[in-house]
Amino acid sequence: MRKLTLSILAYLSVFFLFDSSHAQLNQGKPAILDEIGVDENLGDTIPLDLRFVNSQGDSVRIGDLIEKGKPVLLNPLYYECPVLCSVVLDGVFEVADELKWTPGTDYTIISFSIDPGETPAIAAESKQQYLSDLNRPGAEQGWHFLTGSQESIDKLTEAIGFRYKYDEDKDQYIHMASIMLLSPEGEIVRYLYGATFSEFDLRNALYEAADGTIGSTVDQVVLYCFTYDPDSKSYVPVALNIMKLGGLATVIILGIFLGVFWKRERNSSKPPKIEINR
Repeated sequence: MRKLTLSILAYLSVFFLFDSSHAQLNQGKPAILDEIGVDENLGDTIPLDLRFVNSQGDSVRIGDLIEKGKPVLLNPLYYECPVLCSVVLDGVFEVADELKWTPGTDYTIISFSIDPGETPAIAAESKQQYLSDLNRPGAEQGWHFLTGSQESIDKLTEAIGFRYKYDEDKDQYIHMASIMLLSPEGEIVRYLYGATFSEFDLRNALYEAADGTIGSTVDQVVLYCFTYDPDSKSYVPVALNIMKLGGLATVIILGIFLGVFWKRERNSSKPPKIEINR
C-alpha cells in the first residue's frame, strides 16, 4: 500500500510540476524536458576527489566514502523537495529495507543534495529519520547524507548525466526520478528509474556493480540468469544462461545417479564371502 501511495505521489508531482501551458494534449513534449533528464554515462568514472559536507558538518572526499569491494547506490536529491525527492528517498529506503544486504556491510548509499543552499543540519535530520526506521546495525556507517557547493554539485551531476533545472517561480528544482549504481572504483554501471524500485532489480544492479563479488553462492547462481533490458528498464531472464545452468544441473544429477549405479554394480559383482566354521 505504501508503494502504491509513493507511486501516486510521484505521478502527481510530475503533473503539478508543469503549468497549464505545458499540459495541453498533442502539443509535443514540454520544453522543460529538453533541459532536464538523465544522460546515461555508462562506463564513466565519477570524479572521486570531489568534496562534499556530511551530516556532521565535516568535509569529506567522495572517493573516501566508497569502500573497497562494495558497490555504491548514488541518490541525487534535495532534502526540502516538496514531493518528488521525498518520494524517491522513501523508495530508496523501502528497497533498502527489503534487501537482505545492509548498507555499510555489503554496499554503500550516497544521498547528495543538488541544492547548494541546504545545510548539514537538514541532511542530519533526514539521516536520523531514515536510519532510525531502517534499524540495521552498522547502516549509519554506510548511508551518507551529503550537502555541497555549487561547483561540486555541478561536477558530480555532470559526471552522472543528471540534468536538472531551478524554477524560480516555484522555488523548486525540477529533475527526473533516478538512482545510479557505481562499482567500488566509482565507475557508473547502471541507472534505475522511478519513484519506487524493485528489490530484485536493485539486487541485480548491485551484484552487477560489484562484478559478482557480493552475495552468497545462491545469489550468484540466481542472478547469473538475468540481464538488464534497456527497453523495459528492468532485469529479464537470459534463456542461454538458464539453459547452461539447466544443462549443468542435469550433468550433476546424472553423474550422481551413475556414480550410485556403478557403485552398486561393483558391489554386486564381488564374489560372496564364504565363512568356514571350525
